[in-house]
Amino acid sequence: MLKNTTKAKLAEGKAVFGCFVRTAEPSLIEYVALLGWDFLVLDAEHGTLLPNQVEDLCRAIEPRGVTPMVRVTTNDPPTILRYLDTGAHGAHIPWVNTAAEAERAVQSVKYSPRGIRGLAGSRASEWGLREPLSDFVARSNRETLVVVQVETQDAVDAIDDYLAIDGVDVLFLGPTDLSQSLGHPGDLRHPDVLAAMDRVASAVVGSDKVLGIYAGTADMTREWLDRGARYFTTSLEPFLRDGMTRHLEHVRG
Repeated sequence: MLKNTTKAKLAEGKAVFGCFVRTAEPSLIEYVALLGWDFLVLDAEHGTLLPNQVEDLCRAIEPRGVTPMVRVTTNDPPTILRYLDTGAHGAHIPWVNTAAEAERAVQSVKYSPRGIRGLAGSRASEWGLREPLSDFVARSNRETLVVVQVETQDAVDAIDDYLAIDGVDVLFLGPTDLSQSLGHPGDLRHPDVLAAMDRVASAVVGSDKVLGIYAGTADMTREWLDRGARYFTTSLEPFLRDGMTRHLEHVRG
């Protein structure tokens, strides 16, 4: 596990920008990493990536100076263990709806004494070949980034409780799932959705946690930069859609 440069930038008060990717092709993901992202999120929740595939993608990303993150399938300690043993530098934890579930997420990512993550020789620890496992444990607990997704009304209601949990680094707004939870699927500008996001932003900005958000456009990113968010993601597919659509419209015009 190399130094988590994304976590270091957040500690310096900087904003960081990443992209969700869900294809298992290392060459493509390496190409995306070379475009200048701070981090890439290897998406096993809304993609079909398996731990062995995530491991190969980490190998493609790390030499390019980009932080490999993984969005796990569920807030389950054995599942999180398998994905982090690939060498990912942290995890997005979906569907966290209570403070107890947020605490479980942190414990699943961290080793003892903070957590319960199982310890063994794996790619994450370089199989214990480069340093004692005790040194790796301390470094991993320091470097791993815990991103708790806020994507339901229950999570919004629990936001103040999340702020008290040591080890949660980023509280990450998922506007699309949040809109569905509030009864307005896909309507990200509905007053109820905006009010819920405002509630989260007002609680997180100014705390010791970082506000994150999925922002699918540059305009949305700039809006939330102005509102204090510092951890941003988008997705690979819209860039393919927009670029290819413009090209085809032009050549067929």
